[in-house]
Amino acid sequence: MSTRPASQPQDSGLLEHYVKKILAAPVYDLAVRTPLQVAPGLSALLGNQILLKREDLQPTFSFKIRGAYNKLMQLSAEQKARGVITASAGNHAQGVALAARELGIKATIVMPCTTPELKVLGVRSRGGEAVLHGASFPFALAHALQLAEATGSTFVSPFDDPDVIAGQGTVGMEVLRQQQGPLDAIFVPVGGGGLIAGIAAYVKYLRPEVRIVGVEPEGSSCLLAALRAGSRVVLPSVDSFADGTAVAQIGAHGFEICRHHVDEVITVSNDELCSAIKLIYDDTRSITEPSGALAVAGIRKHVAKTGIQGQTWVAINSGANINFDSLRHVAERVAAQAD
Repeated sequence: MSTRPASQPQDSGLLEHYVKKILAAPVYDLAVRTPLQVAPGLSALLGNQILLKREDLQPTFSFKIRGAYNKLMQLSAEQKARGVITASAGNHAQGVALAARELGIKATIVMPCTTPELKVLGVRSRGGEAVLHGASFPFALAHALQLAEATGSTFVSPFDDPDVIAGQGTVGMEVLRQQQGPLDAIFVPVGGGGLIAGIAAYVKYLRPEVRIVGVEPEGSSCLLAALRAGSRVVLPSVDSFADGTAVAQIGAHGFEICRHHVDEVITVSNDELCSAIKLIYDDTRSITEPSGALAVAGIRKHVAKTGIQGQTWVAINSGANINFDSLRHVAERVAAQAD
């Protein structure tokens, strides 16, 4: 766990730039405004009002459709004609595939061989060409960059791109519009940093008193490593249990925002993620993927450590793309903790 200094004023111009891009992002051609849902069971358990931002209810069951569509909308006619290539652990892949289909663009998506079958089928059912390559995201990314260079297609980063970050930032815009009353902190899952950077840019510009807390898996905590080092670092390995956030290096564009405007980073174990999946299910009857449960797991750990009570916190439920047969593994891990 790491706590950062309060937001710094020196880069307000950068935040203003992103706020303008967020406000102009045409994401609602395809994405939906997801509800901010009170979680009564979690609120009672944790002694704070917990609001779930239900990004699992997007057309692709993940927030990633926002950034993917915004990026593709910014391409020139020539770029659209040459097609796009991306690398993704699955959620960005489905967003790019759907956005490309809607815009008549050929999309090739490189995914790690460990990608859940549900996400691969999600890409193909939306018209994208899924190419399985490598044991983890960094290998898929390297292959996608090589393909883009060889074919002349435009590479669409899953997180390290200002247009993608702006698209994801519309989540923060919605949160502030939906919760105009008390709001003490927003807990955000972190993989490559696009979501937390977009949310932080918008929220810190308009309501700087709201804390932005990143939550990472212990096995892929690339933002925490970068903040401790003062610069971006490459993790020597990543744990793929939370496959949607299994990223070895935080994005450069996102880190420029996060280094000044993310107040704290919490890391959680795979067992804590499994417990959070169950808690969310018990409260909402919705099923999140491990990465989607990061924010709730982070809140629970934060309360256990600090004992804070009576605050209002938003947890971003970022996705629900989990293979059905993986649920048995999650349930078994929760049961083992109870023994």
